[in-house]
Amino acid sequence: MEDVAKFLFGISGNVIALFLFLSPVPTFWRIIRNKSTEEFSGVPYNMTLLNCLLSAWYGLPFVSPNNVLVSTINGVGAVIETVYVVIFLVFASNRKARLRTLGLASAVAAVFTVVALVSMLALHGPARKLLAGLAMTVFSICMYASPLSIMRMVIKTKSVEYMPFLLSLAVFLCGTSWFIYGLLGHDLFVTVSLISPRTHARTPLIQLCCAVGSMFLFPDADSRRITS
Repeated sequence: MEDVAKFLFGISGNVIALFLFLSPVPTFWRIIRNKSTEEFSGVPYNMTLLNCLLSAWYGLPFVSPNNVLVSTINGVGAVIETVYVVIFLVFASNRKARLRTLGLASAVAAVFTVVALVSMLALHGPARKLLAGLAMTVFSICMYASPLSIMRMVIKTKSVEYMPFLLSLAVFLCGTSWFIYGLLGHDLFVTVSLISPRTHARTPLIQLCCAVGSMFLFPDADSRRITS
């Protein structure tokens, strides 16, 4: 029964995570249409890409048995996030923004490469799982903290235009599903790494409060737009 429940929460996590990965599509359609990233930040997408790569690696059978559902959705997510990062590089609003995005993307590739090579060539069994799990946990926390940059933009512009409401909601729901999945599977790393959305998850909830508050504090037409 526990295995069935774990599988169901894993499927739920996959579905919600797919929605999470696709929720910024309207934002990127706007970027492509306007041929500029404007004031949108590429930090959350780079951090999400790194988290997806490390989580997909951790879920592989030779690293962490019985976590294939972790690997499948994060593999898909890595592809989607790569597309987003490429769009940021192509349509960066200025040279500084392009170089910053390129630097972050390079760091993402470097970190993942180091973790993958060390865990494959130097470690075996529990030690391999330990390294991959620690890396996944650390950068999962970074990923769920990255929307703080968007909160700063809301305060700076006095507008919720750059507040990805659907992204925040999906983060909360996705985190809850994977947290329960980790508990049922007795997987410490999945559980701990997904405590971050439940803790940071206060970040999306704070974002929502900021959005609602901004609508009352800055009731002009532009401030009422919530970009997904």
